[in-house]
Amino acid sequence: MNKGELVDLLATKADTTKKVANALLDALTDIITQAVADREKVTIVGFGSWEARERKAREGRNPKTGDKMEIPATVVPAFSAGKQFKEAVSGQ
Repeated sequence: MNKGELVDLLATKADTTKKVANALLDALTDIITQAVADREKVTIVGFGSWEARERKAREGRNPKTGDKMEIPATVVPAFSAGKQFKEAVSGQ
C-alpha cells in the first residue's frame, strides 16, 4: 500500500475528504518525525512506539577490499510493534 491508497482508506474510514485525510496523515508523520528527532518516545497503545536509538561506534569491513574501517556512532529511528498489532499480523 502506498501513501495515496492509505489516504483513500483514511478518508473513507474517517468519513472525510481526501484532502483532509492527506493533511492529517502529513501532520501525523511530521509530529512523529519531529518528536523522535528531539529524542522523545512516541507511543500509540496497542499499535506501537517510535524512538531514537543510539548505535555505538564499531569496526567494520569494506565489502570490496576487505579492509577494516571505523563505523562512527550514530542515532537511528526504531519502531516497536505493540501487542495488538503483533496479534493482528500473526492472526491470533
